[in-house]
Amino acid sequence: MDVIANFPTLDISEFWPEQDSGNNLLYHEIIGKRHIEKPHKHDFFLFMLFEEGRGIHTIDFIDHQVAGGQLHLLFPEQIHKWELGEETHAHQLMISRGIFETLANSLRFSLILYQNYPVINLSAVAYGKILYEFQSIRSELLKPAILWEIINARIRLIALMISEEAETLFNNQTVYQTKPVLFKYRSLIDMHYKKEKLVGFYADQLSISANYLNMLCKKHFHVSATALIHERLILEAKRILLTTQRPIKAIAFDLGFYDVAYFSKFFKNQTRITPRAFREQL
Repeated sequence: MDVIANFPTLDISEFWPEQDSGNNLLYHEIIGKRHIEKPHKHDFFLFMLFEEGRGIHTIDFIDHQVAGGQLHLLFPEQIHKWELGEETHAHQLMISRGIFETLANSLRFSLILYQNYPVINLSAVAYGKILYEFQSIRSELLKPAILWEIINARIRLIALMISEEAETLFNNQTVYQTKPVLFKYRSLIDMHYKKEKLVGFYADQLSISANYLNMLCKKHFHVSATALIHERLILEAKRILLTTQRPIKAIAFDLGFYDVAYFSKFFKNQTRITPRAFREQL
């Protein structure tokens, strides 16, 4: 019988149940070496502020170097693991989907941008302000009677300060400024990739020709328009393969492939490994 890795989605209630927060928001401090060997995902949103740190934080199969003065953002469904050094000192805010929905607008930019650029190097001033808010939330959570209006206000303030810092980072992605149609294209892919795999559909939505969209992608992203659709499909396939025990046939169907053999061939062409081998290698 094949051994299938199963990395479940972790619920916020599984973390520090002794902290009385109604499982809506949790604060946790990380001091010292930490290691997550097997990737997993959460059903909640995570702000992670590093005072000090060295190591690697892998988010959706991309490695990010950890350093002090950074803020890492992790969204529900994103897969992550890390290898953090002994000098690590970090603060975590775990935020339920319900609370996150109330603060999402305070992030100002599209959530897709934050997911594509999850690590923000903060200025010294911004770092100090955000750290103060993290510590203030920790103090509020320790009170016998938690005043959620204050905590929610502080979370929204953190989100606004993150947006202010992220503005420089995102504005440096000049392709989105000069060609906003490409940002719209990536947003549409995220919405429709399971059902719509042809560039023509997206070109019609953007009121441009498929050839022009393909030309823009090759010029600015150095890949074809089709490759971006395939990239999103592979990311989701990897997430499902690593976090569920669902049969590969069911995964293929969920991603809009009605022939499991074709899905396996597609996956291997993109990754040089079959879906089954990818699942079993971890």
